[in-house]
Amino acid sequence: MNREVYKDADELSWQLAEWITSLIEETLTRKDQFSLVLSGGNTPKKLHQLLASSPYRERINWKKIHIFFGDERAVPLEDERNNARMAFDTLLDKVDVLPGQIHIMNTSLSPDAAAMEYEEILNEYFGTDELPARSFDLVLLGMGDDGHTLSLFPRQPVIHEEKMWVSSLFLKAQDMYRITLTKNIVNHADHIVFMISGKDKAHALKEVIEGVRNPDLYPSQIIIPTQGELHFFTDAAASSALDA
Repeated sequence: MNREVYKDADELSWQLAEWITSLIEETLTRKDQFSLVLSGGNTPKKLHQLLASSPYRERINWKKIHIFFGDERAVPLEDERNNARMAFDTLLDKVDVLPGQIHIMNTSLSPDAAAMEYEEILNEYFGTDELPARSFDLVLLGMGDDGHTLSLFPRQPVIHEEKMWVSSLFLKAQDMYRITLTKNIVNHADHIVFMISGKDKAHALKEVIEGVRNPDLYPSQIIIPTQGELHFFTDAAASSALDA
């Protein structure tokens, strides 16, 4: 596990934008394409805006990037709560990524059908319906103040899913269906990055990193790379409760 702590959310976004851009540049010297999983929520908006602006926009060969999503709310693409909508507004509409290389979760389908379709998209991309030794090049994750990541919320059975790569669930607290990648495919990524900002995340982050292992209470603990790298990029407020 690697930890990077920055003074505030702005510095966090700038530093992570540089780190991501450098990783993409280096990876594309060895591979023909780069798979990037985006997260939702408010925290990555500044990061998206930076990646869509100079100098990062020009440094990244967007035509070689495949965009995926970690999870989605089962609301129409036009709905402001839709994670893909946010990504289009803050990043994807501003760079020359090829439309056919943007893989959204289809919320016009039922949640179960959308999850099945997305798993088929991943099967096709990776060329197998068996878990690949390595999956995505980079997965960007957020973390809620309850310790959830993706749509893996506390005490939800999907936390312990062992077979499916993509699942749907009904979250009673939000009265909403959601679609999510599972730990199975995420943990096979080459690089997994948590981007965490704000004092309200401090307690959960301490429990995730330093607390007793209990992913039913703190689902972010279930993210353990099989052979890739795990990074926590945080601001000082989010890391304020950590001992080290």
